[in-house]
Amino acid sequence: MNQDQASLSLIIVSTWVLPVLLAITLHEAAHGYVAWKLGDDTAKRQGRVSFNPLRHIDLYGTIIIPSLLVLLRFPILFGWAKPVPVNFARLGHPRRDAILVAAAGPGINLTIAFVAALLLHGPPLLPAGSVEWVKLNLLNAIFINLVLGVFNALPLPPLDGSRVLASLLPQGLARSFMDLDAYGLWIVLGVFFGLPLLLEQLGMEVNIFYWLIIAPVDWLTDWIGFLTATRIVLPI
Repeated sequence: MNQDQASLSLIIVSTWVLPVLLAITLHEAAHGYVAWKLGDDTAKRQGRVSFNPLRHIDLYGTIIIPSLLVLLRFPILFGWAKPVPVNFARLGHPRRDAILVAAAGPGINLTIAFVAALLLHGPPLLPAGSVEWVKLNLLNAIFINLVLGVFNALPLPPLDGSRVLASLLPQGLARSFMDLDAYGLWIVLGVFFGLPLLLEQLGMEVNIFYWLIIAPVDWLTDWIGFLTATRIVLPI
């Protein structure tokens, strides 16, 4: 890699690091904050109800892996922070409040995306040398927060959507469903990688990632652009 390529790579990474960091860590902090307000102070007592990203960083999941995926232009961008501990049994209304706690993560991601879209009106007012860099940060913030929000809303263990679904199921069925959390990583990999390969072998080409993630992200982007009177061109 020559010096120009190295400089370009650093610029690319610099426009993704802050959006990815904030998206992942604030997602986790939101879970703890809502749980605290609804009766469970587990995360609060452990110092995890904080919007300071440094309290939630996982070296590999928050920094190394997302950065490598950006540099490699991997089609799926993902990462994670240190999970925020929540004792759902301590919530005032466990089944109802579990939905609110689970929804807090995707909810904060949608909020960040909306605020980033509003801030896109600001870069033209900045010094010329920083306009493009700030604009890219905001566009990446919209993209990664929408992807993270939509992804976590899926009813697949161990994603947030599975907690919402479990809270709506009869208790016996809900317990059996949540037992699948132990196999969560394999379930997600199976849906996004294994299932497309199986369907391809059967002569069917189905872009699971597009239908479950990109299509909803495109729809949300259009609505956020409309509501904020902003033209949004995402990096996809």
